[in-house]
Amino acid sequence: MRKISMVDLKSQYEKIKTEIDLGIQEVINTTAFINGPAVKAFQQELEQYLGVKHVIPCANGTDALQVSMMALGLQPGDEVITTSFTFIATAEVIALLRLTPVLVDVDPNSYNIDPEAIRRAITPRTKAIVPVHLFGQCADMEAIMDIAREHNLYIIEDNCQAIGADYIYKDGRHKKAGTIGHVGCTSFFPSKNLGCYGDGGAIFTDNDALAAQLRVVVNHGMTVRYYHDYVGVNSRLDSIQATILKIKLGHLDEYASARRGAADYYDKAFSGHSKLKTPERVPFSNHVFHQYTLVTEGFSRDELQQFLASRDIPAMIYYPVAMHMQKAYQDPRYKKGDFPVTEALCSHVISLPMHTELDEEQLFHITSSVLEFVNKN
Repeated sequence: MRKISMVDLKSQYEKIKTEIDLGIQEVINTTAFINGPAVKAFQQELEQYLGVKHVIPCANGTDALQVSMMALGLQPGDEVITTSFTFIATAEVIALLRLTPVLVDVDPNSYNIDPEAIRRAITPRTKAIVPVHLFGQCADMEAIMDIAREHNLYIIEDNCQAIGADYIYKDGRHKKAGTIGHVGCTSFFPSKNLGCYGDGGAIFTDNDALAAQLRVVVNHGMTVRYYHDYVGVNSRLDSIQATILKIKLGHLDEYASARRGAADYYDKAFSGHSKLKTPERVPFSNHVFHQYTLVTEGFSRDELQQFLASRDIPAMIYYPVAMHMQKAYQDPRYKKGDFPVTEALCSHVISLPMHTELDEEQLFHITSSVLEFVNKN
């Protein structure tokens, strides 16, 4: 049996090695390393894939979130609502810009931000909502957009874990995750569903004026070279990463299908087990399974992780500490017990290996090992 990895980038690379190596060599031959033709070509293909007017490449997903908030003109003290169950970057950029993060609980089934919790958290100082499409499927965007319109709020989609997922409207229309709100953000970190071989990110919008401002902010606030009308940042996607992403974009739907196949195997193996809750697949989104996350009940999640490690099976815990319990983000507005769903998930979730290269032998070893431990405890 091949070694099991949380994310098997090496095996994935070996399947597209010729394309990747030729693409990288072409960039080296042209020496157009920054803002070269490869970046423009990837940008255009991603716009076409997503069905969005503007893609603005940048250096990473964290920058994508920060630049979006800067371009929207959010000011210190403005409140931004987001989830307490997510990676730290979502709240980090809010704090860095001296905005006020307002944290809310999540839905117990999808683990995504709860629209009713958003509604309860709105105050006269609220200016934006950042829904996170966690683990690979969309938050309830129709409900969230209704709230935003009612209160005249910006929506910044954190789509770092769900690129390629489809949001399905009640009338049957589909839109790609990250293209529904005013602006969407993604990360191309290597382990993402669409990942490069370094750092990278992008911002999406259909708004022409906002796109122009985003392009100014990512490039030092310049409107004309050496004329700086705004405070900006230096956030670029380099040409080598862009050419890698362009090649992998052509395989993205195939990768999603492989991930769903692995998730189907896990679902079948764990179906109906009283101590294991498999991920819900919501009716308004398909799932691209950035992670496959179980909720455990009646046994030690940490002991299961240790047992799997003894069987050479990696397993990860996303996220062991809720945002409102993190030392850097402690706030007198929040205390333990305020977000019961988030806190329960932090204590009970465990994520199994999930990537495009899992084979049946590996999946059998993973699932049988999980069941062996759970059935004995």
